Amino acid sequence: MSPSPDDPRLNFPATGRNQTAILDVLARVLPAEGLVLEIGSGSGQHIAAFAQALPHLDWQATDPDPHYRASVDAWARHAGLDLPPALDLDATRRPWPISQAAAVMSVNMIHIAPWAACLGLLSGARDVLPEGGVLYLYGPFTVGGMHTADSNARFDASLRAENPDWGVRNLDDVALEARGCGLHLVETVKMPANNLSVIFKKRAGMA
Repeated sequence: MSPSPDDPRLNFPATGRNQTAILDVLARVLPAEGLVLEIGSGSGQHIAAFAQALPHLDWQATDPDPHYRASVDAWARHAGLDLPPALDLDATRRPWPISQAAAVMSVNMIHIAPWAACLGLLSGARDVLPEGGVLYLYGPFTVGGMHTADSNARFDASLRAENPDWGVRNLDDVALEARGCGLHLVETVKMPANNLSVIFKKRAGMA
């Protein structure tokens, strides 16, 4: 679907394909109540679907791109959801427009952004999460510096050709930086199309 002035919704087929698998994990790992802050909401297809499926949680979309924010808000309207407008949030900039959240999630973001965006996401999650709060990441990762599939290696090469600052991230590097922010890797889940769900929790004493 191409956006138009009358309907600014963007439709990414891959987003539709993976949302059920992601939702299965989110339903298990997210808290029972509170605000879920999504960083890099993109088209908004995900947050609309997740908010419909998990209405006991409050949902806040964010994206630095105004076209994506318009798409997020349009998907929410289309689904009949009373979600707050998507916020302009760049993970690398402080302060974030949300100061507290029960959980933070980001899907398919850190590999199509500079490494600084991943670092900003981790430190921002540290700042807004309570003790025991969840950070959920989804996407392709290398493990031990090795690709988990040939298709991921090809995808990584195409990303780096498009922008040298992009690329599939090494899970060990992400986990190391996360630990420095008081976020400990508690679980990884193999997902369709050689992706991973990666779940961190904030330890006590980190503010």
